[in-house]
Amino acid sequence: MYTGYESGAAVMERLCVFRGLVRWMLPPLLLLLLSGSEGRESEMNYVTCGSLVKLLNTRHNVRLHSHDVKYGSGSGQQSVTGVESADDANSYWQIRGKPARPCQRGSAIKCGQAIRITHMKTSRNLHSHHFSSPLSNNQEVSAFGENGEGDDLDVWTVQCEGVYWERDDPVRFKHLGTEVFLSVTGEQYGHPIRGQREVHGMSSPNQHTWWRTMEGVFIQPSQEPLRHDEL
Repeated sequence: MYTGYESGAAVMERLCVFRGLVRWMLPPLLLLLLSGSEGRESEMNYVTCGSLVKLLNTRHNVRLHSHDVKYGSGSGQQSVTGVESADDANSYWQIRGKPARPCQRGSAIKCGQAIRITHMKTSRNLHSHHFSSPLSNNQEVSAFGENGEGDDLDVWTVQCEGVYWERDDPVRFKHLGTEVFLSVTGEQYGHPIRGQREVHGMSSPNQHTWWRTMEGVFIQPSQEPLRHDEL
């Protein structure tokens, strides 16, 4: 019969049982919390569909750039260049899915996935075709289309190690239609885009074809955009 009073020995016994339960439950509880945290952190490290990013050529330290300036030769389409400035708004590009096969907003981009890279300011897609680039005589890279829609030559595949495109990892972009790699080799334009570097396509991967994401807004599944460095 319970009398409302416990001996010191009984209290100590209850404390020992409680401590044992805590010791037994704490490791799996901590593991659960840590794994949840690590999973969320891992998700946040991926480049995702819909993200708005700046892409840096790691060999020449210039960001992929475009503007409403047409090539004076070749296709005559909107030019694509590389710029050293980190704060130029004309260097933002959106990561999108293939024509007629959009990727799910916020889904991580897989290594080997086919994507479009759309210039934010002009809504034209990163594009290539069998024209020679004006300075190096490699393959011309341009910005093409209207309101984000162009043609099949707007599609690039992401080449990276692992399963997903991670933000801090170097990647290559291989043009699906002509199999060239997006590259910079250092040639500089004169007027009216003095000092900007030529961006072109090269037939084989090399030190000039590595890129990585820099500033941008990275979209997460069912969440508000995750801000990164600026915007």
